[in-house]
Amino acid sequence: MDRNPSPPPPAREEDDEEEVAGGDCIGSTVYSKHWLFGVLSGLIQIVSPENTKSSSDDEEQQMELDEEMENEICRVWDMSMDEDVALFLQEFNAPDIFMGVLAKSKCPRLREICVGILGNMACFQEICVSISKDKNLGQVLLTCLYDSDPPTLLETSRLLLTCLSQTEVASVWVERIQEHPAIYDSICFIMSSSTNVDLLVKVGEVVDKLFDLDEKLMLEWIRNGAVQPLEQPQEDAEEQRVFRIVPCVLEAAKQVRSENLEGLDVYMHILQLLTTVDDGIQAIVQCPDTGKDTWNLLFDLVCHEFCQSDDPPIILQEQKTVLASVFSVLSAIYASQVEQEYRKVLTKETVAEGLKEGQLSKQKCSCAFQNLLPFYSPVVEDFLKILYEVDKTLAGDLEESFPSLKVQT
Repeated sequence: MDRNPSPPPPAREEDDEEEVAGGDCIGSTVYSKHWLFGVLSGLIQIVSPENTKSSSDDEEQQMELDEEMENEICRVWDMSMDEDVALFLQEFNAPDIFMGVLAKSKCPRLREICVGILGNMACFQEICVSISKDKNLGQVLLTCLYDSDPPTLLETSRLLLTCLSQTEVASVWVERIQEHPAIYDSICFIMSSSTNVDLLVKVGEVVDKLFDLDEKLMLEWIRNGAVQPLEQPQEDAEEQRVFRIVPCVLEAAKQVRSENLEGLDVYMHILQLLTTVDDGIQAIVQCPDTGKDTWNLLFDLVCHEFCQSDDPPIILQEQKTVLASVFSVLSAIYASQVEQEYRKVLTKETVAEGLKEGQLSKQKCSCAFQNLLPFYSPVVEDFLKILYEVDKTLAGDLEESFPSLKVQT
């Protein structure tokens, strides 16, 4: 069965035409209110208590969708791209019907279509605000991110991205996602294991938007992977899997790199956003394998896929945004490595020797701090910690002169 929705039939029966002519049409369209009522009533029947029994035979039936019902609900999916139809569905409380389906139905195809219709409706601002402010519907939609059906996950991600792109309600969804830590695991699982390029691209767009909207959430997701679980029995090892955001992003980027340049652009921008905070840079470079994997992937992209000698100028123009992200991440990794090398030679002994020989003074340190801050705060703070062990008076004077420094002694 084709999973894509079919358009409404081009012609109607004579009786239908008379009914439409009599005021049955939706807004300025030729779609019939009566027909749509019938489809929505059929949906209500599907999830009514008498039709949701728990025997194994019934459960197997619930996983399938009647062909006629599928064709009709697919027509609604297609029709919902029209604003008049979307507003009519909203007035008829269709979102509540879809919420009931999502809460009760086990049929993947039906769940996919219902989320898809809501996604189309959310493209219109008034409806998007209404859907977003419905707390119960919001909770049900977020649970769809735990679904195992890729098409349902794709439509859920599309709906979520649409809502996150609406300034008026974006913060509502960010807060809800922060309240559901399991969403992090679900999204990381998709990025690290899915081979569905369309799904990976859409999930990547959601992550990119979330990180762009809320640095706090990005930091939480970076730190999630740094928290190691307590030792568990061997049989619980699979359940205790810890996802780290950077390896998951890298795996998704590898999957989309050859098939979808826009998707690759999205994942490179996620990496770039991670490098805007120190925790993000550390998430990339602190684990040698992760740092090496990141560098190798980006280096391979630049050397073997982008900027090729026989590429026409238009190709370079198309690649400029992804190249900007790639070079930004490579630059951050390189700077971090240089910083780590610097820290290895910065010891209590070398600082003491510099003070003794007059190479370090309050004036010289102040001049250096002015040039290094605020971009290299970690380096300055490390130096000041060591200086406290050698010359507390000088270290205290410098800290008073630069109150932005947070040194724990």
